[in-house]
Amino acid sequence: MNRPIRRPGGRSADVRRRVLDAVVTQLVDHGYDGLSIDTVAAGCGVHRTTVYRRWRDVGGLLADVLAAAAGDDWRPADTGTLDGDLAALNREVFAALTGDPPITTALIAASFRSARAAEALRAFWADRYERCAVIVARAADRADIPAGTDARRLLVAATAPLYHELVLLRTGPDEGLAERAAADTAVAARAGAFVTGAVSPG
Repeated sequence: MNRPIRRPGGRSADVRRRVLDAVVTQLVDHGYDGLSIDTVAAGCGVHRTTVYRRWRDVGGLLADVLAAAAGDDWRPADTGTLDGDLAALNREVFAALTGDPPITTALIAASFRSARAAEALRAFWADRYERCAVIVARAADRADIPAGTDARRLLVAATAPLYHELVLLRTGPDEGLAERAAADTAVAARAGAFVTGAVSPG
């Protein structure tokens, strides 16, 4: 997950950039409890009234940070193989979850405190999974995995171990985690584990 993207657009765009950058800085440095309209306004040099009028509250600020991040042109890498594509995706997730400053984990934590931030984070993830569906489509086109493989299930299975280990269990960074999770998921996908309507053997 990236910082809000910066685009030209005059004074309004500049104000938005400054405010959202201040939100991220305040959130990372002081946590959700240290985030407020006043601290953000002071941190970016924008009048409090301007911030309040446009974003209303902390939830609105956090939601806009996530909306800005979702507005980029990111696409998953095309390595030519399912294993490679999933590993490349997982390496990006790993970098985001272990980054310094810890922007992604700070936003995830804040989403548990703000309903608007939680909804914006759900929309962000939904957008990312939709963009990544091409990984599964390419693998199916190559007949690397069965037709009818559910892209969302496969992608969640590939990325979930990183969130579980790094966010929930807070284990130390393991450089091999991204590749192992990708390889395990690719094996399961080839076996038909994620085919829609598949019946488990038994």
